[in-house]
Amino acid sequence: MQRGQRSEREATMDIGIIGSGNIGSTLARNLRALGHRVSIANSRGPASLASLAAETGARAATVEQAAGAKDLAIITIPQSAVLNLPREVIRSTPAIVVDTGNYYPSRDGRIAEIDEGLTDSEWVARVLGRPVVKAFNNIVAGSLATRGVPVGDPRRVCLSVAGDVPQAKETVQDLIRALGFDVIDAGTLADSWRQQPGAPAYCRDLDMEGLKAALAQADALQIAAYRLKADQEAAPYFVR
Repeated sequence: MQRGQRSEREATMDIGIIGSGNIGSTLARNLRALGHRVSIANSRGPASLASLAAETGARAATVEQAAGAKDLAIITIPQSAVLNLPREVIRSTPAIVVDTGNYYPSRDGRIAEIDEGLTDSEWVARVLGRPVVKAFNNIVAGSLATRGVPVGDPRRVCLSVAGDVPQAKETVQDLIRALGFDVIDAGTLADSWRQQPGAPAYCRDLDMEGLKAALAQADALQIAAYRLKADQEAAPYFVR
């Protein structure tokens, strides 16, 4: 199946994206190209998204509207901003919630629960009060925008997905394949530290075997060191 085409069994989904940065905007473009209904929102309001909406055909929405999508709600915002999300809406939506975020203390401030052992997305799930699927966090936006290719192409990049609800993970994995990437199940949310900032699998364009090896190479004793290194490298890019 070529990228941009869906098989007959794949239904058009109603997808909300919260966050209009590089990853959120790229997902809006690519998911609209697949024919899905997409709403995108940010903290500045729908008027700030008029150009993106006109370009992509996505609907500029409020955060509450995007959070209430029927099939998929993708959260792609700084970790600290999760605290400001409309939790009651997210808890009541039937949608699968996807967390693409990464914890960077120099941007987000210290989050004690993560520093003490929760993975980034376990903390998000706890704050929101519902399960989430971890995906799209360990690929840079440029690669997400340009590296999607048909099945069998030797340039095909692989992404990892983690979560505690198998059916939800399968839905997200199918979507990633439709976007032109291979995908592997990286385990539960508790396992998702293997794809967090600084880990060997983070922000590297790897094929399936390469990604499996990188995930396996990650050392749980080095989680704090991985985070510190990634945070030091990223800090100059954050606007305080």
